Amino acid sequence: MTLKPLGDRVLVKPAPKEEKTSSGLYISSGAQEKPQQGEVIAVGAGKFDDDGDRIPIDVKPGDQVYYGKFGGNEVKVDGEEYLLLRADDIYAIIED
Repeated sequence: MTLKPLGDRVLVKPAPKEEKTSSGLYISSGAQEKPQQGEVIAVGAGKFDDDGDRIPIDVKPGDQVYYGKFGGNEVKVDGEEYLLLRADDIYAIIED
C-alpha cells in the first residue's frame, strides 16, 4: 500500500526510539521518549492561498527533519509506523 499525502501534509518515518543512554544503560520501553526527528517519505502538493495559488512545501522526500513532539497522526502501513504531519508541524531540516 502507498500513501500520498494531500494538501500541506507530510508523511514522515520517525527515527528509532533511544534504547540506551549515552553511558550504556538500557531505558525501559515505558520511559522511552517519542522521537522528534525522522525522514520525509512523501509530501502533498501544498495548500492554496487566498488567491487560489498553491503554496509549495519546504521539504522533499529524503529530508531529515525535526518536528513537534505532539504533532501529527500515527499511521501504520504494511506493518511500519509513520507520522502524517502538517507542514507547519515541521520545525527544521537537519543538514550535515
